[in-house]
Amino acid sequence: MKYLCLVYSEETALQTMTDDECMEYDAAIRKSGHCLASEALQSVHTATSVRVRTGKVTITDGPFAETKEQLAGFYLIEARNLDKAIEIASKIPPARVGTIEVRPIRELMSTRGEQRKQG
Repeated sequence: MKYLCLVYSEETALQTMTDDECMEYDAAIRKSGHCLASEALQSVHTATSVRVRTGKVTITDGPFAETKEQLAGFYLIEARNLDKAIEIASKIPPARVGTIEVRPIRELMSTRGEQRKQG
């Protein structure tokens, strides 16, 4: 089953760890076969939020919501169950200074009952 591990942290807390530490973990999780994709995000100050309401597009600088912890990156992983996904997420280095949200991927189904093709 696929899970998305969303990495949340205060940006100042993330600066306490090196990119090397995160890159070492990334290499290890890829080698294990559990990592399907992963990326770190630039600072929350580079974010742009897009909303469409009644056909009108509104663009706002910054994140969607003001929070103490910001989305800093993600790992898309493959794990046999939630317990294994949690085990993998607990080893993501920013878990020590922030939060890792683990969410199962929901397969999209068309109104005709067809699943989206995996690429």
